[in-house]
Order: sequence, then C-alpha cells, then structure tokens
Amino acid sequence: MQVLVTGGLGFLGRAVARDLLASGYRVTVMSRSRGDRTPPRGVELVTGDIRDRARVSEIVQEGGYDGVVHLAALTSGRDSFADPLGYFDVNATGTLNLLMALDGAQATTAPASLVFASTNIVYGSQHHGALSEDLTPHPESPYAASKVAAEHMVAAYAATGAIGAVILRPFNIAGAVDGVTDTDRARIIPNVFRAITGELDHVTLNGDGAAVRDFVHVADVAVAVRLALALCAPGVSETINLGSGIGTSMATVVATAEQVTGHPVPVHRQPPKPEPPELIADVRRAHTVLGWTPDSNLSEVLADAWEAWPRRSILPLAARRSLH
Repeated sequence: MQVLVTGGLGFLGRAVARDLLASGYRVTVMSRSRGDRTPPRGVELVTGDIRDRARVSEIVQEGGYDGVVHLAALTSGRDSFADPLGYFDVNATGTLNLLMALDGAQATTAPASLVFASTNIVYGSQHHGALSEDLTPHPESPYAASKVAAEHMVAAYAATGAIGAVILRPFNIAGAVDGVTDTDRARIIPNVFRAITGELDHVTLNGDGAAVRDFVHVADVAVAVRLALALCAPGVSETINLGSGIGTSMATVVATAEQVTGHPVPVHRQPPKPEPPELIADVRRAHTVLGWTPDSNLSEVLADAWEAWPRRSILPLAARRSLH
C-alpha cells in the first residue's frame, strides 16, 4: 500500500512514517520545506504547501496513493486568536485542497483511504467526565473551529463513496520516537524539561496543579493511525478518540518527571484559574473498533521524551536561585 503522509516531518508525522514503513507500507511524506529535517531512511520526501491547491493536486496525481494520512496543520489554540484566517487557511482550506486533489484523481485510482488527525480540543471545556465521540463539538478557539470545519468536509466527502475516512481526535501527545520529541512551549511536559535544564526559572502551576489531562505516547498514536488506515471503507467515516483513558494531574506530571529524570523541578504556583478540571478520553471506541490499546504509561512517556530532549548542562537548583 502506497501512503502519503502530509506534515510527515513533524513530531507525530515522523512517528507515523516510521511505523508505516516498519509495517511494510511504501511511504511518502509531504512537507512545506525540507529545512534541516530529513525523513526516516526508506521514506520518500516531496515538498509542497497544503495551501497550494495546484501543487497538492500534482503530488496526489503523480503518487497514485492508496491511502493518505493528513497531519499538516497549525495547532496552537492560543495563537489562533491572533491569526484566525491563517488557521482556517491551513487547517480547513488545506483539507479542502487535499480532498479536491483526491477527487481529481478518482478517474485513475480506486477510492482512497483517508485518516485525518483532528484534536480533542473540538470538545471544548463545557463537558464533564470521559469525553465521548458522540458529544456535540463545542469549539472555543479558531483552531478548534477550523478542525471542526475540516472534520465536516472529510465526513461529507466520504459519504459520497469517493473515499473511506477515519477522523482521529488525539488527546495530549507526548513521548518521543527516533530521537524526536515535542518541544511546544505551550505544553506542560516541554516546560517541565525546560525548567529542569534552566531554560525556564520554573514551571507554573495553577493552584495546586489539580487539573487533570490525558497523555498518550506518540508511538501509540502512530500505531492507531496505521490501524485506522486498514479500517477505512468507501462511503464510511468514523470518528475515534485516541488517549490513554487515564487522567493525570499537572502536579503528578511534575512529580513523575522528577522521579524519571532524577532532577528537581522548580515550581511556581499561581492563583487558580478558570479551566476545565478534567479532560479525559473515552477510549472504548478505539478499543472496540480499532482494536487499539496504548502500551505506554506516564513514566514511559516522560522517560522517552526526556531521552530525546536537547541536552544542555543543568545548573543545580540552588545555583540557579543564586543568580536571581
């Protein structure tokens, strides 16, 4: 099976490409530019911007792909408020461009399998308990709204019979594969490591750090993507959460990071903020429909992420404090 992975040089994209390649797929990754990143050995790289409809069409026509994993996206809810049009351009119009390309290739290829990476952020903050795929999305940022729009397009196009689709809603992806980890400064785990290495004076927790989130290893998500490709059937779209199904407080993330790394994490506690107390995936559909269960626990997620973290000299905490 020949598979195109858009955004294939990113944190998740690289893990997906490696997993597919190891499972016998022929893999091509599409990236806006080569930069200083290279795909895993054995993976072909094509350059193209998801916003460039003509280029995306050219790539799809020339590749004759049996499956597409669509990961190319902008992903910061905070940044999307400053650049809503940019987020809709990449996430919604970019998805439309890909679907138009697949539509244009219908005459020469069988219906393709499409796996689309959405996000748990589409649920919003108003729900309680484990979040089920049957909940009505409640986007609270342009980022989330752009993903909901893309989901609707994928589902509507699949309903025509032209493709089979699985829409995945990952929760907090972490860990590392092939020495590549998440370095997003808006996320708790990268900031914990930055505090350990001295790049940050401290990691900030709201109140006592009791807010609970769901963390899942990037390698486990890559396996789910592969299973989803095999599940796709023309005329059908399925929406599936990807998470551990286990809630972990921010305070527990910090404490576990200290155990895993052997280094103290300086913490600054600020007054509690209005935020969802608990966001956890209902993963029953992933178990029953995909046959997927994540293999990694929080300690393994943190250990792999720390192993891949850019190494710097770590000043003792007391020495850092003496500098201020």
